[in-house]
Amino acid sequence: MDYAELMELARPRLGKDCKGCLICNGRACGNKMPGPGAKGIGDTAIRNYEKWKEIRINMDTLVERKPVDMSLDFFGKRLKYPIIAGPVGLVAVHYSDAYTDNTYNDELVSGCAAEGIVAMTGDGADATVMQSACAAIKKTGGMGIPTVKPWGPETLQEKFALVKESGAFACAMDVDGAGLPFLKKLNTSAGSKSREELAEIIRNAGLPFIVKGIMTVKGALKAKEAGASAIVVSNHGGRVLDQCPATAEVLPEIVDAVQGEMKILVDGGIRSGVDIFKALAIGADAVIIARPYVTAVYGAGAEGIHVLTQKLAAELEDTMEMCGAHTLAEITRDMVRL
Repeated sequence: MDYAELMELARPRLGKDCKGCLICNGRACGNKMPGPGAKGIGDTAIRNYEKWKEIRINMDTLVERKPVDMSLDFFGKRLKYPIIAGPVGLVAVHYSDAYTDNTYNDELVSGCAAEGIVAMTGDGADATVMQSACAAIKKTGGMGIPTVKPWGPETLQEKFALVKESGAFACAMDVDGAGLPFLKKLNTSAGSKSREELAEIIRNAGLPFIVKGIMTVKGALKAKEAGASAIVVSNHGGRVLDQCPATAEVLPEIVDAVQGEMKILVDGGIRSGVDIFKALAIGADAVIIARPYVTAVYGAGAEGIHVLTQKLAAELEDTMEMCGAHTLAEITRDMVRL
């Protein structure tokens, strides 16, 4: 099965709002929420995609020919590729009831582990979502990253008890989830966190902690001061705030400010191995890709994850070869034109 065949299989299963586009660029789904679109006028998801395309690659083949190694050490785990499948929640609402959050997370975690990469799992108001996600991670020997919403203290205590039981090697919180419509409607203490609140959450988690939803230098430095092990430069795919800058626009200044003191991941509109190369060249340690993995799972389950991952890896390998980089450490910012 190739990627085009995978998309053909996925399209009729994705629901009425996701069009199953061969290139997921945010244009066909626009501002459909519920659905895979973005908030407001829907332009942030489109901008995420387009800004990666404005970055050019500097080719250099006057180098020694050697095998390409795309592997990455990530909090004690050796990943085959610098690719992490992003967390997605309420799949039955945003896509179709071919999957529930429980069955989707189960398929995603095991499928990614089989490919030598790792998945971040979603969270939800339904307690069984985190329970099943953590159970799926436990079955893979901890090869998954549970992502917890910014709940209030009591709920967080329950969620992180499940995280610890899963044996996960790291955990995350999508702090920008505070802007999700479903979370705003809940009568809970969920929402944004102060630096002091985040520091306490990180201490209590007891694992390498990833803060997802950072879009400014100021936010990155606050996360670092709170004790985060990594951040994700992310605007939640445009789903939490209308008319944000693209992640590709803010990544360089955040990388320069952090100066290697914590890991930096980035998501938002990354759709090819060439895009992955650009993100790594700017200074990201790895990338997170969400919507395309939804399509892959809906199309063919574990086989779909295999098809998508191998497509991305082949494109990244080719780009590294054509730029003279044989390891991820050899990818430098002068290999792209910003």
